[in-house]
Amino acid sequence: MTVDVSNVSASLFVTGALFILLIFSLLSLGVLQMFQQRFRTGAFSFAGAVVSGIAFGIILNQWFL
Repeated sequence: MTVDVSNVSASLFVTGALFILLIFSLLSLGVLQMFQQRFRTGAFSFAGAVVSGIAFGIILNQWFL
């Protein structure tokens, strides 16, 4: 099974890569903060990941669909 990615624009690839890095770094930072018993900053990191995911969906919907 092969996947043809020749139709993916460079701007879509860069946008996706940046948001994936942002979302997963905020999630991992939130988990780390929770293990360090810093529940408030961990919750803010999780909230930032959710807000980033929503922003990513809005940007994809507006610019690329």
